[in-house]
Amino acid sequence: MGKAFDVGAVPFNSDGWGPPETAAAGGSSNLPLNVPFAPFSRSDKLGRIADWTRNFNNPTRSKNPADSVFDFTNDDSFPASADDDASFRLVDGKPPPRPKFGPKWRFQQQRQLPQRRDEEVEARKREQEKERARRDRLYHMNRSNPNAPRREAAVFKSSVDIQPEWNMHDQIPFSTFSKLSFTVPEPEDLLLCGALEYYDRTYDRITPKNERRLERFKNRNFFKVTTTDDPVIRRLANEDKATVFATDTILSTLMCAPRSVYSWDIVVQRVGNKLFFDKRDGSQLDLLSVHETSQEPLPEAKDDINSAHSLSVEAAYINQNFSQQVLIRDGNKVTFDEANPFANEGEEVASVAYRYRRWKLDDDMYLVARCEVHSVVDVNKQRSFLTLNALNEFDPKYSGVDWRQKLETQRGAVLATELKNNANKLAKWTAQALLASADMMKLGYVSRIHPRDHFNHVILAVVGYKPRDFAAQINLNTANMWGIVKSIVDLCMKLNEGKYVLVKDPSKPQVRIYEVPADAFENDYVEEPLPEDEQAQPPAEGTEEAETGTTNDVEDKQIDVQA
Repeated sequence: MGKAFDVGAVPFNSDGWGPPETAAAGGSSNLPLNVPFAPFSRSDKLGRIADWTRNFNNPTRSKNPADSVFDFTNDDSFPASADDDASFRLVDGKPPPRPKFGPKWRFQQQRQLPQRRDEEVEARKREQEKERARRDRLYHMNRSNPNAPRREAAVFKSSVDIQPEWNMHDQIPFSTFSKLSFTVPEPEDLLLCGALEYYDRTYDRITPKNERRLERFKNRNFFKVTTTDDPVIRRLANEDKATVFATDTILSTLMCAPRSVYSWDIVVQRVGNKLFFDKRDGSQLDLLSVHETSQEPLPEAKDDINSAHSLSVEAAYINQNFSQQVLIRDGNKVTFDEANPFANEGEEVASVAYRYRRWKLDDDMYLVARCEVHSVVDVNKQRSFLTLNALNEFDPKYSGVDWRQKLETQRGAVLATELKNNANKLAKWTAQALLASADMMKLGYVSRIHPRDHFNHVILAVVGYKPRDFAAQINLNTANMWGIVKSIVDLCMKLNEGKYVLVKDPSKPQVRIYEVPADAFENDYVEEPLPEDEQAQPPAEGTEEAETGTTNDVEDKQIDVQA
């Protein structure tokens, strides 16, 4: 057998635990040799055996043999080199923390562990990328040539073709309109015609959660009769009731001209000492502009459901149906002095009343206008007239505001967006309500059931405003409105007898007055596209601008021919 393991002598301590004090004092210890021993208490901190948290992966650091996990030259854990317990460190058995925010680790993890995304989010991002690319393409197209016309000039066309035999008399920049001011006294009602149905107040409680389908009223007739075709205005003119005659649609177009972007035209006829403001058959004034003052360009293709023309037709259709749907159709009507002057016997007509009103513009100058109200409501046993109009949402990605989500919680944000994108249309509606002295104007929020379905719509909300309060909210100054009308009337009164046309320039904020033949815009008057060299050019402020305007007109006429 081999030699047995010698445990050594273990002294017995009869006074307690541990080695007896006599053995330690006598020096007869059986401790291993060459092992340093330091007496410690349980409250003392222990030194480290090895430091595994030190970083030696820095390639710029010089290699030093002393750089080791067992190097304690700078460690103060031993009493021979440290006198302060504060320098002691606890032993930590946890692994060293991994760096979580290093750029190198972040990009590596994204390559190694790609995140899983939802398909709908991916599709939305692809659509946003396509839209961004389209905007960039349009931007670079418009900016590639610094001398090229502005986007408005390239996209918008004149509402009427300027013929070579037309003689331009004057052009008025919109900047001069902003300084005008004129105060008119309260108007007097000369005649009220038509019949009104009562407003259904249940529509005031509509929300996007209990929306209502927009109905179609194909059997009700709507009339857009111009001034000189109105038998009542003809009768008033023969009775010398006034010297200037117009409709509320024409007056509101003039009053809100500085806010307009699209081109429009108004026919002016000077007959003796009288002045008639007319619109052409099929004029743009019969339609409602959409996104006219928006910075986001609409599709240029005329057959696109979101083009400016398609949206104008859709908006007019929505406006007519909305104005009839929100009524109590029980046969109870409020009638006036005369029946509807444009309806035939037994014909079903829309709920509308015409107020023929007269304003005094000067000592010997009066203006008569036909104004419309669409409904009536009894408030505190008093009869109040209403105007009914509808804003329409066609695609939320153009406006950036989804009505179904925002109308209930952020209605002010929705209205602010509409005021930015449709400033001219809302101003014209407000001006018409002021001209008719309506007590309330109701604005409906109508949206497509689906962004690609322009035939079916739903009513999401109906909000009422007092016209004067709403005019102050949208910064529409009544004195300035009448100042514009008065200046144009004074200018036309200085013209010779004949027919003229007032045209808003499609590319610049200004209006021009042309003298046209007496048979212009009649049924037998045919306007044909003209080549560039035969186009009538206005007096140019600069050669470049004149050429720009001519080129745009020619391009627009070519588009019409192809259509």
